[in-house]
Amino acid sequence: MEQLGKLLIQMIISGVMMGFVFSLIAMGLTIIWGVMNIINFAHGEFLMIGMFFSFFFFKYVSIDPLFSLPMVAVLLFIIGFITYHLLIKKVLQGPVLAQLVVTFGLSIFLVNLAVFLWSADYRMIENPIASGKISLAGIAVSIPELVASIGSMIIGAAVYWFIKRTKTGMAIQAISMDKDAAAIMGINTDRLNAVSFAVGVMCVGVAGALLSNFYYVFPEVGSFFGVIAFATVALGGFGSIEGAMIAGVIVGLAEIVGGFLLAPAYKYAIVFAIYLAVVLIKPTGLKGW
Repeated sequence: MEQLGKLLIQMIISGVMMGFVFSLIAMGLTIIWGVMNIINFAHGEFLMIGMFFSFFFFKYVSIDPLFSLPMVAVLLFIIGFITYHLLIKKVLQGPVLAQLVVTFGLSIFLVNLAVFLWSADYRMIENPIASGKISLAGIAVSIPELVASIGSMIIGAAVYWFIKRTKTGMAIQAISMDKDAAAIMGINTDRLNAVSFAVGVMCVGVAGALLSNFYYVFPEVGSFFGVIAFATVALGGFGSIEGAMIAGVIVGLAEIVGGFLLAPAYKYAIVFAIYLAVVLIKPTGLKGW
């Protein structure tokens, strides 16, 4: 019984740690939705790009994922900024269907481009600095997951501070509330839309770089995390950063602990069952309007 209790505590700790990573992924998606009211179906594919960048930095330049993290963040920010101006900007004023199709098409394009450039092989970063386990009171804690959760918390807190406390962040909030009124007040909505999209892409790219320490890297890896991100954002409330952070931890706990208590095959069913239960009571999500 004591061993079972320790194992359950270990699963809870693991669930919370993964939950922080899910929170960062969902934060990027909810920023994009909250500012532009556009659903980015390619969100998971940007995570995949972040993972590949981290892997290639390690393989070809011998830079550990922890040290290449700032470079991956900058690269993903630039990619997000360019993607906004090349694609997203063109459809923002168009029909909703056009917005959905362009991001869905982008996701398919990025996956196939990755297969073309790097093949469909599974890759793994071997022996990164963040590896192994530590024992706390007889409870084993994965160091890569611990590092990923701490990194996600730091980046998430920095993005939250940027949105809530800086002049640019307050302008982004104004756009999310009323774009026309913000434009009348002299706010450059197009520039801040680009910044918001770039920040959202950077968040998910950094999460991908953190995951690359202990997760397989392959072209379709973003599909799974993209679906989880949508469930997390919907659970927390579209457009709510706080909701995304809370829902991420809930999803992490439901996936790990639920899979442990029932069976691994049911862990994602548990996640979506919780989501359905919440939206039946509060359709706007935990922190949605």
